[in-house]
This record gives sequence, C-alpha cells and structure tokens, in this order.
Amino acid sequence: MIRPINHDTTFLAQKAELATKNDYNVVTDLQDTLKANEKNCVGMAANMIGINKRIIIFSMGMMNVPMINPAIVNKSNEYTTSEGCLSLIGERSTQRYQNITVKYWDSNFQVHQQDFSDFIAQIIQHEIDHCNGILI
Repeated sequence: MIRPINHDTTFLAQKAELATKNDYNVVTDLQDTLKANEKNCVGMAANMIGINKRIIIFSMGMMNVPMINPAIVNKSNEYTTSEGCLSLIGERSTQRYQNITVKYWDSNFQVHQQDFSDFIAQIIQHEIDHCNGILI
C-alpha cells in the first residue's frame, strides 16, 4: 500500500523500535511507497511513512532493497556532502563514510552482512540515521 510521506519532525526524531516478523507488511508498504516516489527519492525509512520500526529500503540500480534492523558495523573514509530528504524541505550538509559494512535481515528474515560504497553507502547511512532519530 502506498503510504503518505510523514513530515512531522517530532515523530521523525524518535528512535525506531526493532522490527519483527510481524512487521513484514511494513516492507511491502515501503516498496510500494518508494516506487510511487521514485522520481524524487532513492531511499526511505519506515518512519517516513509513519511507522516507528527499524526498516529501510533503497534503490540499487533496477531493484529496491529492503533491510530490516540494519546496523553499520564498520565504516571508513569520512567526507562531507549535502543531502535532501523527502520528509524535509531543502538540503543540509552532513558527514558520511565512503565505505560501510551493514548487518541486517532481508525480507525473508535471513541475516546478512554486506559491504557498500559510494552513493549506495550514502543512501543507507541517511536511512539508518532516520532509524536512529537523526534528521539532517
């Protein structure tokens, strides 16, 4: 189901709760909502659709990749960049890492640990910030 985009900064600033198998429908809603906003958005966190769960999704080429309970376990090569957000107006400067390692569950609730770099790493960091209640 396509959900409306949440713009409430008080809600967005809350730390997300861990997701469980009972939250699978959130993955589907994130997939539908990201697809509906693909012209303006490359990633999304569950709190952006009003659900306070630790679930994100991002575009990687032709596919959208959901991550459940993602956590960055390693990072390197810090840099400064400017980012926008579908939930907020304008762009802001922020610190990111060029290379990250993320531990997460996939949509089948299998655990993975994977390395990401460059723009994909930046998107994931932005969405994990959302899960941590950090707004850029």
